[in-house]
Amino acid sequence: MKNIITISVFAVALALSASAQTATQDMKNAGSDTKQAAKDTGKGVAKGAKKTGKAVKHGTNKAAHKVAQKTQ
Repeated sequence: MKNIITISVFAVALALSASAQTATQDMKNAGSDTKQAAKDTGKGVAKGAKKTGKAVKHGTNKAAHKVAQKTQ
């Protein structure tokens, strides 16, 4: 009877240990996924900002050229 109880306790401890390792790995994976998503978002924002900056520069130069033409 003692052996059955000992084996049962050991089996429960082993199962709890395995689930704790799985939860730890899940948290690590979630952190990595979040980091990658933030990097992708940052790249998209940088690309959009660069494109917008170029468009503003082009529009400003176009307006300045128009003003220069009218004042001559």
